[in-house]
Amino acid sequence: EARMAADGVAVAAARREAVARLQRFLSATSGHFPRPGLAIEGRVETWLEAAPAGEVEGRFAEMLQNSRPHDAQTGSAGDGPHRADLAVRHLEKDMPAAQCSTGEQKALLIAVILANAKAEAERRGAAPILLLDEVAAHLDAERRAALFAEILALGGQAWLSGTDRDLFVPLFGQAQFVTVDRGQATMDG
Repeated sequence: EARMAADGVAVAAARREAVARLQRFLSATSGHFPRPGLAIEGRVETWLEAAPAGEVEGRFAEMLQNSRPHDAQTGSAGDGPHRADLAVRHLEKDMPAAQCSTGEQKALLIAVILANAKAEAERRGAAPILLLDEVAAHLDAERRAALFAEILALGGQAWLSGTDRDLFVPLFGQAQFVTVDRGQATMDG
């Protein structure tokens, strides 16, 4: 239990740090995408808000020891960082993402992806490679333009796929295009 508690608290603390780093970038989200609020919801994460890691490790180890008989019966650990959830809120609407429209959820997700790419670019000194499938679908022209501008501003490599070529017209002259038809890929232009 002591080893599981130490590792579990380390995971929970790392997640909290990652969310805090992302939140810093999300605070600067452009007006084209809603500002998400992120939080990790879990018992160990909640304990870390109020107590130092060493104390939380002791509490978690004790909880694991006390739940060992139940966990043995069920074949899984009933509580711990593996049960934590990432909670996302639409801050302007003060609404959980799960209650937002599909379009709002997609816009929130794009904001998180872009914030993560910026955080990684800062941390590593180079933009990560983005792979975004059907990312332009269901976005209005203004949001698509904002998305493309953000991706281009990252200065890294991004692979965007889609079935409607017209959605990517704003990128003509700024990106390479590949058409895949019946298993054959051809470079356009």
